[in-house]
Amino acid sequence: MAVDTTKPTKSKSVKLIITRQDGPEGKSYVEEFELPYRPNMNVISALMEIQRNPVNVQGQDIAPVCWDSNCLEEVCGACSMVINDKPRQACAALIDNLEQPVRIAPMSTFPVVRDLVIDRSRMFNALKRVKAWIPIDGTYDLGPGPRMPEKKRQWAYELSKCMTCGVCLEACPNVNEKTDFIGPAALSQVRLFNAHPTGEMNAEERLETLMEDGGIEGCGNSQNCVRSCPKGIPLTTSIAELNKQTTKHMFKRWLSV
Repeated sequence: MAVDTTKPTKSKSVKLIITRQDGPEGKSYVEEFELPYRPNMNVISALMEIQRNPVNVQGQDIAPVCWDSNCLEEVCGACSMVINDKPRQACAALIDNLEQPVRIAPMSTFPVVRDLVIDRSRMFNALKRVKAWIPIDGTYDLGPGPRMPEKKRQWAYELSKCMTCGVCLEACPNVNEKTDFIGPAALSQVRLFNAHPTGEMNAEERLETLMEDGGIEGCGNSQNCVRSCPKGIPLTTSIAELNKQTTKHMFKRWLSV
């Protein structure tokens, strides 16, 4: 009778090294995990596996890792984190495409709430500062509104893809705790809303905001933002256009004095 002398194959696993923090005032530390591999895993599914069975490589029962996620379709921008030293969306980061061990950390530009959960108030406050919305009177039906020329609508649509994920701010060397630079996301939204037939009524107000401290002069033109944007938004094109618009607005203001 023949005997099978082949050695049993070891099941494939996924190794994760996660930077954790127990609270806003706590110190960060790393914790390692090893999970059974499944085809088509992404980083979110790996984090879910840890949530189901919160045990580290030492076999210790630990508190589950905290993170933000929502749509799981790279639309909401909630699951932004640094994966293998690159800021990106965890839902779109496939384990098969990542070098192991997979190193996961929160984005450092924003304050950490807990583990991989961050406070993105800096970005949302910047959007408020530049009035990144279309002001309308909602007390009655205003009708369909003015139409945009097709050529303008096409590039405006590209800018509207922004999902406020914060990746461009994480990649930008000029956005840090030592500066009040509003960042590329808010700058690009100024261009978007100034191009809107209704939004352009507040265009000068937005440009005035960009000329204040922390505005467009804070951009160092490193172009990290456009290279890292998961939606491929032409951020540097917007910044160049806004440089031109603010310069024209400045001369116009001087001539009117």
